Amino acid sequence: MSPMADNFARAVEDGLRLAKRIYFGKDRSVAPPKPPVSMDKSVSSYLYMPTAPMVYAVISDPAIVDNPDIPSYQPHVHGRCDPPALIPLQMNGITLEVDCYLDTAFLTVTGSWRVHCVMGSRSCDCRIAIPMGEEGSVLGFEVDISRKSYCTQLIAMEDRDVEKVVRAEDGGFLKPHIFTITVPQVDGGSNLFIKASWSQKLVYEDGQFSLSVPFSFPEYVTPAGKKLSKKEKIRLTVNAGTSTEVLCNKTSHPLKELKRQVGKLAFLYESEVLSWSSNDFTFSYNVSSSRTFGGMLLQSPRTHDIDQREMFCFYLFPGNHQSRKVFRTEVVFVVDISGSMRGKPLDDTKKALLSALSKLSPEDSFNIIAFNGETFLFSSSMKLATNEAIDNATEWVNINFIAGGGTNILLPLNQAIEMLSGGTHDSVPLIFLVTDGSVEDERHICDVARSHLTDQKSICPRICTFGIGLYCNHYFLRMLAMIGRGQYDAAYDGDSIETRMERLLNRSTSTVLSDIVIDTLNDLDELEVYPSPIPDLLSEGPLIVSGRYRGKFPDTLKARGILPNMNNCIVELKVQRAKDLPLDKVLAKQEIDLLTAEAWLSQNSELEKKVAQMSIASGVISEYTEMALLEIPQKQEIPSKVSAQKLVDSKEQKIIRKLGLGFGNIRATAENIPPGLEAAKLPEAAEIFVKAASNCCGKLCEYCCCMCCIQACSRINDQCAIVLTQMCTALACFGFIECCAALCCSDSDGR
Repeated sequence: MSPMADNFARAVEDGLRLAKRIYFGKDRSVAPPKPPVSMDKSVSSYLYMPTAPMVYAVISDPAIVDNPDIPSYQPHVHGRCDPPALIPLQMNGITLEVDCYLDTAFLTVTGSWRVHCVMGSRSCDCRIAIPMGEEGSVLGFEVDISRKSYCTQLIAMEDRDVEKVVRAEDGGFLKPHIFTITVPQVDGGSNLFIKASWSQKLVYEDGQFSLSVPFSFPEYVTPAGKKLSKKEKIRLTVNAGTSTEVLCNKTSHPLKELKRQVGKLAFLYESEVLSWSSNDFTFSYNVSSSRTFGGMLLQSPRTHDIDQREMFCFYLFPGNHQSRKVFRTEVVFVVDISGSMRGKPLDDTKKALLSALSKLSPEDSFNIIAFNGETFLFSSSMKLATNEAIDNATEWVNINFIAGGGTNILLPLNQAIEMLSGGTHDSVPLIFLVTDGSVEDERHICDVARSHLTDQKSICPRICTFGIGLYCNHYFLRMLAMIGRGQYDAAYDGDSIETRMERLLNRSTSTVLSDIVIDTLNDLDELEVYPSPIPDLLSEGPLIVSGRYRGKFPDTLKARGILPNMNNCIVELKVQRAKDLPLDKVLAKQEIDLLTAEAWLSQNSELEKKVAQMSIASGVISEYTEMALLEIPQKQEIPSKVSAQKLVDSKEQKIIRKLGLGFGNIRATAENIPPGLEAAKLPEAAEIFVKAASNCCGKLCEYCCCMCCIQACSRINDQCAIVLTQMCTALACFGFIECCAALCCSDSDGR
C-alpha cells in the first residue's frame, strides 16, 4: 500500500477510536461504531480503505467530537490530532444509477450523510471518498448543505504556481481507483446531500460484459439508535449499441426487469433495509454471437461541441470460443531490469512473464530481452515454445532478472524489431515492452518505430506496452502502442502489477483479425480516426474506433481484414444513427487520451488547447485542465462551463487540483527511484538547519583531501589536538548561530 493510502487508513483507525467519545444516551443497546478486527497489521490497513462511497469528518481538535443532539459534557481533551483523524459519517440514504453504453458505464451516486460526531456549535471539514471500478474516471461532484452548496468544474490550466493554492488533502487520487475531495467547514449535526459521477470500463470476457461497482458499506456507517429501515436503490440501463439481443447473466442484487428491447435492458432494485449493502454491485450480460459482427453508429455534434464535424463510431465484436481461431504467436518480451524495478515490481513482472510462457503452445515462438543501460538476450534467435525451451527460459529469467543500472529503451526495441522482421506469414509478431521509467529520447523512439514498421511488407510487428508506476511517460507508451497497432495498459500502484500485466498478455496474444481497413472511409472530407492505424480485433474484447468527418456517409460499409488462416475476411457493417446513446460522452475519454499522446509527440500547443476544451466540455480530466471546487452563492444555479472560470477567479474558489498522470519523471528514472517511493522532502526548517550546520565543514573540505587530514592528525601532539577540538567546537557554534538566524530572520522564500 502506498504511504498516502497507509496514512489515510491510520487516520480512519484513529477516527474510529475517537468516535468512542460520542454519547448516544442512556440506552445501553446503542453503542459507538465497532472498528473491524484483524490480527495482521498489514491486512488491517486495507480494512479501513473505502469499499463504497464514504464521507469522513476531518478532526484536528478532538475536543469537538461529541453528539450534536445529546451533549455528553465529557472532560476536555488537550492536544491536537496531527495528522487529523477521520471519523466515518453515518449514512441516511443511497441511490446508485448505472448507464452502460458499448464498453463504458456511467455511474452516479446520490446519498445523504450526517455529521453525527461534531458538536452543534462547532464545524469541521468533510472528506468524500469514491472508490471506482475498472479504469475509473471521476466526472464531477455536487454537494448541498443547509446554508451553502458546492460543485466541481474543470477549468483550463494556467501558468500560475498551482502548488501554492493546492493541498494534498483537498482532493485527488488516494489510490488509482479511489478519488477524494474535501468540503470545507460543515457544521456539526448538518446533513450533506452529495451527488458524485464517474465512468468506468466494462470488462469483456468470453462474449460477455461485466460490471463491478464498489458498494460494500462497513457496519459503522449505519446510523446508531433503533433499527429503522432505510432506502437503498439501484437503477441500471444497458444500451449495447448493437442490433443483437442482450441477455442478463448474473447480478449481485435482486434486480427487477423493467424493459427488454433489441440491444437494450433496464432494471431496478429498491428496498427498505435495516443495514446497508455489504456486497459490491456486480452485473454481467451477453452480446456474443457465433460469428464476428460489427456496425457503424453516426451522431451529429451538440451545439456547444467545439468540433462541429459529424461523429462516427465503428465497432467489431469477436465470435465465441467455439468458432474462433487465433493467430500463431511470435513474441519478444522486452523487460526493464533497471535499479528502480528492484523488489515487488520486478518480482511481479517475472511471475506474469513466466505465466505467459506457460500458456504458449508448441507452435508459438518467443524470446526475452532484459535491459537496463545494456541488453541481455535469452537467445540470439526466436525459440519454439517447447517444454525444454520454457524451462531454460525460466532458469535464465531467475538468473538474469537482477535489478540494477540505468534505462535505455531504444536499443532493446531495435533488437526486437530486427528479430521479428523476418517472421513467417501465418503469425502476428508481437513485442511486449515493460518499463517503469522515462527516458529523454522518447520522441525519437516513436519516430524510429514508425519508420521500421511502415517498411514491413508482411504483417508488421505489433508493439504492446505496459507501464509501472507514475515515473514512466504513459503517453509515450500509449503512442508507441498506437504506432505499433498494439495494446497499452498500466499499473499505477504495486498492488495490481501482476494481474493487469497477465490480462494484457492474454489480450495481446488473442488476435483473431489483423490489418483491418474500412472501405470508402478515406473518401470522406476532413477525416480523423482514433486510434490510427486501426488495431487488430482480439478475442478478449471488442474493437471500438471513433472519429470525425465532413461529407455524406455511405449507407453501407465493409470492414476487411486477415484471418489466422491468412484468408481475407469481409464484415458487412450496418450504418445507423445512434439513438439514446450519447456517443460524445462514451468516446470522450478515449479521444482525449489519444489526442494528448499526439499533442505530446508533436509538441503542438493548438492541439493541447483542443484537448483542454474537450476535457471541460465532457468533464473528463486531462493533462491540460484542473478541477476546482466552487462555492455556489445562495439562490444561484450550478454554473455553466463558460461561467465556471469567473467563479474560479472570485472568492468562492475553494480548491484547484491537477489530476493528470504527467509526462514521466526523467530525474527519478535516472536516480533509480522505485515507483511511488520518491524520497520525502525535508521540512523547510530542517533543510535550513542541515545546510547551515554543514556549510562550514563543507567549505573546509574543499581545501583539503581526506588523506591530508589523516596524515596531519597522526602527527599532532595532545596540546594541538585540544586546540583543534576547541576550534572545531567554536566553528560549530558559529554554524548554529547562522542556522538560528536563517530560521528566525528568513523571508517567506527561506532566504
